[in-house]
Amino acid sequence: MAELLLLLAIISIWIAVIESAVIMLGAIRFVFRQSKKELVIPANMESYPTVTVLVPAHNEELVISATVEHILQLNYPVEKLQVIVIADNCTDRTAEMVRAVHARPEFAQHHLQVMERTGTGGKSGALNDALRLATGEWLCIYDADAAPEKNALAFLMQKAMEQPERYGAVFGRNKARNRDQNFLTQCINLELVTMHRVYHTGLWELFQLGSIPGTNFIVKRSLIEEVGGWDEESLTEDTAISFEILKRGQLIALAPRAEAYQQEPEKLGVYIKQRKRWAMGNYQSIFGNITHLFDGTSWRIKLKLLYYAASYFWFMVAIIVSDIIFVTNLVYKIISLFHPEVVSPFQFAEDIYVYLVVAWALMYYLYVLQINLALASDIGQSTTRNFVLSCLSYFTYAQLFIIISVQAFFGLLMDKVTRRKRKWYKTQRFT
Repeated sequence: MAELLLLLAIISIWIAVIESAVIMLGAIRFVFRQSKKELVIPANMESYPTVTVLVPAHNEELVISATVEHILQLNYPVEKLQVIVIADNCTDRTAEMVRAVHARPEFAQHHLQVMERTGTGGKSGALNDALRLATGEWLCIYDADAAPEKNALAFLMQKAMEQPERYGAVFGRNKARNRDQNFLTQCINLELVTMHRVYHTGLWELFQLGSIPGTNFIVKRSLIEEVGGWDEESLTEDTAISFEILKRGQLIALAPRAEAYQQEPEKLGVYIKQRKRWAMGNYQSIFGNITHLFDGTSWRIKLKLLYYAASYFWFMVAIIVSDIIFVTNLVYKIISLFHPEVVSPFQFAEDIYVYLVVAWALMYYLYVLQINLALASDIGQSTTRNFVLSCLSYFTYAQLFIIISVQAFFGLLMDKVTRRKRKWYKTQRFT
């Protein structure tokens, strides 16, 4: 039985290696094609639709002023732009600070509204309440810590206008604004760059498959209204709404030049709480949509489900099983040096160990390779320090994913058993 488990773990790891290699090839092709395209910043936007920018903010006085400044400086026709900042159950000066920024003479022409809200539902509830006030044909979502580049919205809409009937949403690229703060933020930066430069680009290039992030994206208002707004029970409203968009035959397109900076957790405890919520929300989405693997829905939905299920279940379990067997055998080997009569409970043929070591080595090589491929395609990121970090992060930062995923799975399971309602966790901000 143990040998069968190890064999399944090895096969799973090899499948993960192949998946990474395929996505990486897609990313290389995307980057190669993008390099041949001339950068065209939209100039004449008379035909572009109206946009409502929604900014949910709960006690965000540390970062909200800078965020509102960046949004009001976006390169988009003022007469086509509506900005709604949702001061969601705030007990600080968030609303006051937003109004102070809007009162500046250079922003006098902007249509900005502060909505002070006392409802429930977390970020989803805030967005749903603000939806009733939105007048734009498209909605643009920025988190309260976002710093969109001046042309971010223009690039998002430029992509949407390529196929307005087919694209239901368009997402851009998020970058860490505090990436040099400490070891944790440096590793998060590597993850962000890899996710946006390899996984998002590879999946879009190969399958035209995209996923809405929590910030820096646009979506048709009519589409949001059709699906009934954001799911207030979901811990990751972005993943939930992505599935709803795909179910309606619309694509979520990638606009890689639409960039925005965001603040990342600077403390391990804050990071774990944030990522645990993300993992639990993704588990919710997997469980809630698993039946679509066997019905007549789009193949993109099935592929997206398989991708999430593989990442959070299959590959994770395979790595845990192989790690347990490897560590157990190592401990027994050490003990047997002093007590030869002690025998490990896991006895395998030598060939299986060879396959396991080769699979691990290749997985590590591809892990480092894809990070450095992403870094090489991003100006200023391909440095000696980041290369060293990419080599070290597999044994440190990447292992947190396993711990957090296991915690999230059993946490969600206990919530189901005890009928406990999980509170939406807002990421702590830093000055």
